[in-house]
Amino acid sequence: MKRLPLADLEAFAAVAEARSFRKAAILRGISPTSLSDALRRLEANLGLRLLTRTTRSVTLTDAGRRLLAGLSPALSDISQALEELKVSEGALTGTLRLNVPTIVARVILPPIITPFMKANPGLKIEVTAKDSFVDVFAEGFDAGVRYDERLELDMIAVPIGPRTQRFVVAASRSYFKTHGQPEHPEDLLKHICTRHRFQSGAVPAWEFERGGVSLRVDPPSCLMVNSIDMELHVARAGLAIIATFEEFLRADIATGKLHPILEDWSSPFSGPYLYYPSRKHMPSPLRAFIDFIKTKP
Repeated sequence: MKRLPLADLEAFAAVAEARSFRKAAILRGISPTSLSDALRRLEANLGLRLLTRTTRSVTLTDAGRRLLAGLSPALSDISQALEELKVSEGALTGTLRLNVPTIVARVILPPIITPFMKANPGLKIEVTAKDSFVDVFAEGFDAGVRYDERLELDMIAVPIGPRTQRFVVAASRSYFKTHGQPEHPEDLLKHICTRHRFQSGAVPAWEFERGGVSLRVDPPSCLMVNSIDMELHVARAGLAIIATFEEFLRADIATGKLHPILEDWSSPFSGPYLYYPSRKHMPSPLRAFIDFIKTKP
């Protein structure tokens, strides 16, 4: 048997693990046609069919399963050796692609990504802020950041940023002077609020908890928008009550522009996680970033 090109073997492993030429092509940054050509060469050299292709699916043949089982550990070892060599030689290059929620992009990621970039000047960082839940790996990202209720069970998750956060309800003193101040979450039903609409179209209810009692309130709104800046502007003007991440309100509360209410109903929740599907074939920029955030308090 003639020597098989390593690139063709890697192409087979990528398609076999993704079960899709399109997804594998996005993850590897090449065209599906290139992957298809590599698979044809490999099957011709082996004289075996490795994948069964239809218009809707890609499945492994028995020969393909046997090859993948033996090939994956070897490719992983090669990839690991090359990545370690790059790091040891101080030649960390490439691109780190992250998909994160807006709160993470605006508040949590900047103080983390800045020193990471200074420590790794050869890296390029691409961050997409999106609040809707997407298949980040099919979209070509190396990792995503989400909160635990949105994490899939088969993902590897690493804590990033504060380990607890909370939502805070607030308004300006001029609003309270005109409309009064709510004393209970259900009082919000009689008030004017600004509500956040996510890119998916969802408008989540406001959730409260105290002493084991949980409440979900769906207050009326004078503004429904997917811009926290516009929500803050309306709240500062005394036109509405706002409920959002405490980090978005901290500066306005500190200066007295907004006043928090119902604080005894505001319970902390778990902070965000960086997540990714597998430790195999991990890109060196992602590995370096994971190692970096593990060192942060």
